[in-house]
Amino acid sequence: MFIKSGSSSANAYLRFLQLAKTIQKLPDAPLLDANEKALLEEIVLNWFEKNPMTVREAINLSALGSPATLHKRITRLRQRDFLMAFNQEDDKRAKFLIPTQKTLALFGDFGKKMNSALTSPV
Repeated sequence: MFIKSGSSSANAYLRFLQLAKTIQKLPDAPLLDANEKALLEEIVLNWFEKNPMTVREAINLSALGSPATLHKRITRLRQRDFLMAFNQEDDKRAKFLIPTQKTLALFGDFGKKMNSALTSPV
């Protein structure tokens, strides 16, 4: 039994998921697992909202894993040039996490694919 497809918004999102899955399978696609991607998205969203996260705040995202696991993921994301850390002039103790050009390009590509899925006929 088939269920009639959902709203055009649901269809657009499902098409976006198809495109994102296709991108992840490309040979030159960044190899991010679902957990790394979720952490990266959380960090970058905070940065986008003009509230960059510190490493301490990121490792306290308990819904995404234990502090030790999150610290390892942050380290991997930094080593693979998806994140970089910086200190503010007035407080050298806190390291803030911000996206790199590589991450912004990746998200830009996802945005283009999503716009394409939204504007193309279903």
